[in-house]
Amino acid sequence: MNQTKMQAILVDQYGDADVLELRETNCPKPQEDEVLVRISFAAMIPLDWKIRNGWLEQVFPTTFPYTPGFYASGIVETVGSQVAELQPGDRVFGDLRGSYAQYAVAKEDALVKLPDSISLEDAAAIKAGADSAWKALFLEGNLQSGQTVLIHAAAGGVGQFAVQLAKWKGATVIGTASADNLEFVKSLGADMVIDYRSEDFSELVKDVDLVVDTVGGDTEQRSWGVLKRGGILVSLVGDPDAQQAAAHGVTAKFNTVFAAREHLLQIVDLLADGTLKMETGRAYPLSEAGEAQRFSEQRRGRGRILLNPEA
Repeated sequence: MNQTKMQAILVDQYGDADVLELRETNCPKPQEDEVLVRISFAAMIPLDWKIRNGWLEQVFPTTFPYTPGFYASGIVETVGSQVAELQPGDRVFGDLRGSYAQYAVAKEDALVKLPDSISLEDAAAIKAGADSAWKALFLEGNLQSGQTVLIHAAAGGVGQFAVQLAKWKGATVIGTASADNLEFVKSLGADMVIDYRSEDFSELVKDVDLVVDTVGGDTEQRSWGVLKRGGILVSLVGDPDAQQAAAHGVTAKFNTVFAAREHLLQIVDLLADGTLKMETGRAYPLSEAGEAQRFSEQRRGRGRILLNPEA
């Protein structure tokens, strides 16, 4: 029997965005407990190009060639014999490894069925944004009503959800963003928005309970001083400086806890009832995956960049 073919991005070696090649390859076949999904939108996250560059070889050992992508949305094409809940035609999102492709497979419990009120385009950004924001705020940051949180890159794929979820929780929200995105972040409910290029947040903010850092580097170093003693800094980009944390009497955490399925379902409910809104970034066809990653590496976008294999 001939193997069904599909288009996918394949990477044969570490390097810049030029190593992303659109090629014909075999369509994966689902095992008994797996689901084959026709990808509608794949989310592009910074982890994708950090792996491609070879920066994370020790953490994410790679066998070449590989197809990038962690999170996506799409339509169930076929299901294995042991799959109980999902069926062909269902709209789903979740963990879909190798999602820079027309098709990908996943275990049934890695996917969530979508209500009709949430578009496939928006759904692709849930695991790549809302999920991370929930983890940073509530599972690592233990944010409570009445507390104050500083969210860096508040217009980004994680930041825009963090602002809204923190307001939903009853917190005071301060965000940093570029001048082009100040009004957007205010529209999400932020109480104060700081232009990180023309203003120094470390001179304007003090005594916050939680910092959510999606930037790292100098931004992290200037964040220690804005926390109150006993506060928490949660980094989404790497292990934060433990010595600085100890010197300032605060807790530093790398966002490694995974949100449970119940949290994802709650996020879906908040999106469905309009409590959470999202703005996705640019959507590129698969053939322009390299260009999309170059744009992602500039870190200038608003919302999550997506790939559309159907374009």
